[in-house]
Amino acid sequence: MNESFMEELDLLEREKGVPKAMILDALANALVSAYKRSPGAAEEARVTIDQDTGEIKVYGQELDDDGNVVREWEDTPGDFGRIGAQTAKQVILQRLRDAKRAQVFDSYEGREGDLVTGIVQQSDHRVVILDLGNAEAVMPAGERIAYERLERGARVKALILEVRSETKGPQIVVSRSHPDFIRRLFELEVPELVEGIVEIRAIARDAGHRTKIAVRSNDPNVDPVGACVGSRGSRVRQVVNELRGEKVDIVEWRDDIRQFIAEALSPAKVRQVILDDTTMEAVVIVPDHQLSLAIGKEGQNARLAARLSGYRIDIRSETEQAGGPTEAAGPSGAAGPSGAAGPSGAAGPEGVTPGPGAAEAVGDGAPTAGEEPSPGA
Repeated sequence: MNESFMEELDLLEREKGVPKAMILDALANALVSAYKRSPGAAEEARVTIDQDTGEIKVYGQELDDDGNVVREWEDTPGDFGRIGAQTAKQVILQRLRDAKRAQVFDSYEGREGDLVTGIVQQSDHRVVILDLGNAEAVMPAGERIAYERLERGARVKALILEVRSETKGPQIVVSRSHPDFIRRLFELEVPELVEGIVEIRAIARDAGHRTKIAVRSNDPNVDPVGACVGSRGSRVRQVVNELRGEKVDIVEWRDDIRQFIAEALSPAKVRQVILDDTTMEAVVIVPDHQLSLAIGKEGQNARLAARLSGYRIDIRSETEQAGGPTEAAGPSGAAGPSGAAGPSGAAGPEGVTPGPGAAEAVGDGAPTAGEEPSPGA
């Protein structure tokens, strides 16, 4: 090595932020290992590198039983300049990789909950790898949208779940199935959400099938549902396009839990909601012809309404409530307390992921993407 090499290290420090002293220290340690592999080498040694000239010297050492140096002599091999140059290249490349990993980690650390856009590099049944430009993100199978096919080269958005520092570099874990992914997508399309005029109070999601969000306005002159739906459904349509067709319903948040449960069960029409606040249960009475609609396909509507409200919901037809026979949706038409189909006709709130200031949930009844908003929306 020579003076020009040391100048290159100075340039590397300025442009890449890799400290010169760190490289020289790593290089000295690597050269000690290289020296010990040479014929006739001492068992212990140290290497010095002149920071001005780049001259390398090796000193063999003799230690006593306590590890103290009792004798030292210069023992630089004749061809050590060539070995030093080769080792220096390897050390510099490794330090550059380490520096890049550190920069990537620093740029993504603390960004959990942010949206990122990436290009699909790899997609199989186990994992999806996204190229974020300056880093790669990993989407495990459990964080994908059900039945979604992500083709190589496709540009998609995802939610950062976790940023971990690992020996092979930072690992960025992302999700497209998390409920907060919906929240961030709406924030891209609805300025009122970012400004705090409208807020999303609750989200319930059956990823790949249906999502419902409950919104409210902090300005009496702004309709929260209309703001999220957009003119002729333009805003919610953008969200649905990113979700590859997953249905999105928007309902208005109500402080009165009875009204809110009724909202959550729309498009079914609710006659009456009977609450038991002690057990967090609600009996919902609907017209006979609305029973199947209120329960939804495979109990989905009832299940999402339960998540939205935090109440266990028992849906009954008017005839059933009166004690007569009913054309119920059948024994599999309602969701049990675990959210699975069951004969009870009740839906439990399990699976709720609370959002800021609210439980996560959703109701089937407000404007769906692509549909015209209801009056006032």
